[in-house]
Amino acid sequence: MNGVRDRWGERLPRKLGLGSATAFVITATIGAGIFRVPATVASELREPGPVMLVWLLGAAITLCGALSLAELGAAFPRSGGLFAFMLEAYGPLPAFVYGWAELTVIGPASMAAVATIFAEYLGYFIPLGEWGVRCVAAGALLSVGLLNYFGVRPATFVNSLTTAAKYGGLLILVLLAFTVGNGSADHFRPVWTGGMRSSIFASALVAVMFTYDGWADLVRVAGEVEQPDRNLPRALFLGSALIAFIYLAVNLAYIYLVPLSEMADAKLIAAITAERIRVLGQRGAAVIAALVMISSFGNIAAGATSWPRTQFAMADRGQFIGALARISPRFKSPSVAIWLVTALCVAYALVGGFQQLTERFILGLWPFYALDVAAVIVLRRRRPELPRPYRVFGYPIVPIFFLLASSALILNALWSDPVNTAITFAIAGSGIPIYLLRTKFLSSRAGSKASPRRA
Repeated sequence: MNGVRDRWGERLPRKLGLGSATAFVITATIGAGIFRVPATVASELREPGPVMLVWLLGAAITLCGALSLAELGAAFPRSGGLFAFMLEAYGPLPAFVYGWAELTVIGPASMAAVATIFAEYLGYFIPLGEWGVRCVAAGALLSVGLLNYFGVRPATFVNSLTTAAKYGGLLILVLLAFTVGNGSADHFRPVWTGGMRSSIFASALVAVMFTYDGWADLVRVAGEVEQPDRNLPRALFLGSALIAFIYLAVNLAYIYLVPLSEMADAKLIAAITAERIRVLGQRGAAVIAALVMISSFGNIAAGATSWPRTQFAMADRGQFIGALARISPRFKSPSVAIWLVTALCVAYALVGGFQQLTERFILGLWPFYALDVAAVIVLRRRRPELPRPYRVFGYPIVPIFFLLASSALILNALWSDPVNTAITFAIAGSGIPIYLLRTKFLSSRAGSKASPRRA
């Protein structure tokens, strides 16, 4: 293994400043969801009050999660993030199960799905058949894998560019909607007539949290953040707050231009919204298609940076295949881990036909999110002497609120869709027998080496 370890035990160079880290949070979170999920939420909730409430609640959950993980990230600024925190709080088995689920299902499925969306929107400009979409998606994944192989600096540069483009594009869309858009304030009335089943609201919240997913990706690259004790908490808070602001503003713009009754049946809500802005008109669909492409590409570029860091961290801490801990001598990147994750993502993209399952796979992350946020409380009790450069604001209310919300999401999924949710968690839990077999194999090898040979 190559590389000199810093005072936190990391071998990767720290090159992400506050601005780059904040941009990373934004680009890792804003993908294609904000361009389509609002229509799903509208179809379930039907009134402006509940719609905006569920987006506000999603923002609150995200901010509470980010503030909680910021304490752990500042205390343990190591590659792997969620894996590293679980290893510290609960030991190797839960940490390995998380890393295994991320490698085999969650990471490749989500990356390939977003790459497929990128390719589908490219089809707006260049006709692509089914295999054309799959090949373009695979090509996009290979390109971001290669970009990350060349090091965190070029990847960060692309992330910053796409962040500026997507966030700026959404902000301009909002400004144009309320200044030159063909909308009406009457679309916000009645705000709420009252009465709603909690299960419906919870289902809408699951869809909203899908669009917010990515807020925790920065902690996976915590081992490359400069002055992590200061920059990591600030970047998590700033990035999450800016995402919450633009999501709320975009939803207000959607409702202003398109009544909820119409939005509920609109698969391409962002394109319909853009067409109702006078200065865009019929060009609105092309503008949105380009914006979705930029947003999706930036999202997979950030994923190609963050997901391999977990596998690198597992190997670097002796929990996985040793070769994955290799660092490129020239580019100072976790090269083997990057190419392993890239290969799996490409395979998922070429197989196709799984996109409808992606949101369910993402739900498989929530038990691990809950475990990591609970680790704030566990480590406060178990290791009170641990240096904590940042302590979560509003402790213990903030982490407890996140834990209650995530528990509600998981329980609602088990209640409303028990079979598929159980399958998702079973796939995530498949790492348990893998870990036990690996431990048994390593123990038997160690025992055979230790036993004396017979003459």
